[in-house]
Amino acid sequence: MAQNRPAAILALARGATSEDAAREAGVSGRTVRRWAEDPDFQAQVRDARTEMLQYAVGQLAAGAIEAVTTLREALKDSDGRNRVQAAKTLLDATLALRESLDLEERIAAIEAADRERR
Repeated sequence: MAQNRPAAILALARGATSEDAAREAGVSGRTVRRWAEDPDFQAQVRDARTEMLQYAVGQLAAGAIEAVTTLREALKDSDGRNRVQAAKTLLDATLALRESLDLEERIAAIEAADRERR
């Protein structure tokens, strides 16, 4: 029956209920709930979820590059409204990213100073 655990792990990592995970794994809901009490099983679900999220972040990053390319092309559009909208969108995104990076740097500096004090 352990061969059904991977299906349950993937289902739970995707956010399925234990009953839905049980159906996908071909086992009972009670079995999935029992597996879920095992720290190793919990770690496998966390690891699977982390892998899924890392893949999703990669896909978002790839899409962001395409989106920026599209916006940059729109800056040359013959319709002035499209150019203004593309410019505004690019500037807004640039400012938001800059603020995020600044905050990340400040947090890293605070954490480093805290580690040095210990």
